[in-house]
Amino acid sequence: MFTGSTKLPPTKTPQPERLDEVYTALRRGLQSYLQVHQLELDTLGQQIRENKKNSRLVRTLVEELYDAYCIQRRLRDGASKMVAAFNSATGSKEARESLSEANKGYREYTEHMCSLEGELESQMGEFHVKMKGLAGFARLCAGDQYEVLMRYGRQRWRLRGRVEVSNKQMWDSEEFTFLPLITELLSIKVTELKSLANHVVVGSVSCEMLDLFCPLPQTLAVDINDLGTVKLNLEVTWRSYTHPS
Repeated sequence: MFTGSTKLPPTKTPQPERLDEVYTALRRGLQSYLQVHQLELDTLGQQIRENKKNSRLVRTLVEELYDAYCIQRRLRDGASKMVAAFNSATGSKEARESLSEANKGYREYTEHMCSLEGELESQMGEFHVKMKGLAGFARLCAGDQYEVLMRYGRQRWRLRGRVEVSNKQMWDSEEFTFLPLITELLSIKVTELKSLANHVVVGSVSCEMLDLFCPLPQTLAVDINDLGTVKLNLEVTWRSYTHPS
């Protein structure tokens, strides 16, 4: 009868030369790793400093444009009062000449204000809009097709979508960029496409854009009809220009 023997593990022999090589390579790798990431951090830090600097320049330019605009507005208001006063005065030669000068000044101040509005608009950045789909509860059914038309001044974004069997919506366009405008509202119109001669307007609405000047993306749920049973979901990100144009 044989008794079982326990197999001893092979005797390990230190490998100092190999360990030195591995340690040297590992240390070199760790050092390179730290250098690369430090370089990335330095580059990112430089970009952050440049962005802060450029943002301050843009903010300063915007403030200067607004201050100049306020001056022209006060001058225009003064010219308007002078025009009204000279219109009510007697029709003497001096009054007519003064009225002519006041009208000329009023027109010049008006032109300057319009020019400054255009310069200010050029510094207002961009609105990046992403289509997130329609929400209509029981209103949306598989196979339904819709057209969404957004107007913002002369800028237009027209897109068409279809509700799939899985309730997923497929749109032929998903992103668009609008340039901010001073006097315009965003107009949205949603139409259900039934047939060539039988389109149904679901609703239309105008949206104020003032609250969209913020650094973080905003999700909007816009009521399209009066009852609020159909909503248009959008994600809007405002991007400020980081350098004066």
